[in-house]
Amino acid sequence: MDLDTVRTFVAAADTGQFQEAAAELAVTQQAVSKRIAALERSLGVRLFTRTPRGAELTIDGQAFLPHARELLRVAERAAASVRTARRPLRVDIIASRGAASGLMRAFHRAHPDTDLDVLMLFDIETALAAIRSGEIDASFRAVAAPGRPLPEDIESVRVLDEPLQLLTGPAHALAGARSVPLAGLAGHRIWMPGIVPGTEWAAYYEDLVARFGLTIEATGPNFGSDALLDTVADTPALATFMGEHTRLVWPAGHGLRRIPVTDPTPVYPHSLLWHRDNPHPALATLRTHLATTAAGHEAAGTWTPDWVIPY
Repeated sequence: MDLDTVRTFVAAADTGQFQEAAAELAVTQQAVSKRIAALERSLGVRLFTRTPRGAELTIDGQAFLPHARELLRVAERAAASVRTARRPLRVDIIASRGAASGLMRAFHRAHPDTDLDVLMLFDIETALAAIRSGEIDASFRAVAAPGRPLPEDIESVRVLDEPLQLLTGPAHALAGARSVPLAGLAGHRIWMPGIVPGTEWAAYYEDLVARFGLTIEATGPNFGSDALLDTVADTPALATFMGEHTRLVWPAGHGLRRIPVTDPTPVYPHSLLWHRDNPHPALATLRTHLATTAAGHEAAGTWTPDWVIPY
C-alpha cells in the first residue's frame, strides 16, 4: 500500500476538504483526488462522500482511518530507526522544578555530549500518545493509576522514590517540629491547589488521604508555586506537601519550614516510560545512567499506594 495515498487519505479525513488537504501536503487538488481514487480502487470501497461542505468519511472510511494512522506511525518509527542518532533525545519531565528535572540535569552533567530536548507534558495520556507516535522518546511518570494499566508496547522502570515533606509557615503549629509522623497530620489542613482530577498524582493523594485519614484541600485557583508559598507563609492554618527533591526558592522573610514526614514516610514513585521499539541510542544511555544512580525502592518505613508497580 502506497504511503503517500494513505497520508493523503488521513489529511483529507482530518481537514474534511480535498483542497485543504492539498494545501497541507503541498500538492494540487487533482493529485489528492487521484490518490484517494487509487486508494479506493486498491481497497475496493468508497472512503469519502462528497457533500456541499466538502468530503465526509463513509462507514468504510471511518473504519479504515485508525488503521491508516497506525500505518503512518509504523512508517515513522521505521524511518526513525535509521535517523535517530542524528536528533536530540526528547524527554518529558512534567515540570521544571520537580525531581525529574533534577534527574535529567544529573544525566546531562554526566553525558554533556548527548543532545537533549526537554519537554513538559501535563497528563499521562498525552505523554503516552507522544511516546507511541515517536514525538518523544521517554517520560517520567508515576507509571499508572487504578484501572489504567500501561499499553503493552510501553516499557517502564522505577527510577526514584521521592519522600514527601510537609511545608509550613513560621506560625504553623508544626513549624518547630524536626519531623512529624504521618498520623500526626490528621486534623491539619493541607492545601494543594495543583491537584487535578484524573492525573496520576491525584490518584496518589486520594489513596494517601483514604489510608491515613488526612484532609487535603484542592480548592481555589492554582496560581503556581510562588502564590502557594506566599499563602502558606502567611496562613498559620495551612500547610502543603512537597517532594524532597522539588527545587523552590522563597524570600527569606517567608520563614518557611520543610519538615520530614515519618512513620511511614510517603514516597512518590517516579518511573521512566518509553516505547519498547524506540531505537534512539541515547535512550539506552539514559536508562543505564538511571539504573546506576537510582536508590532502592520499597524501603522499610515508606508508603506507596497498592497500585504502584513495585520495581
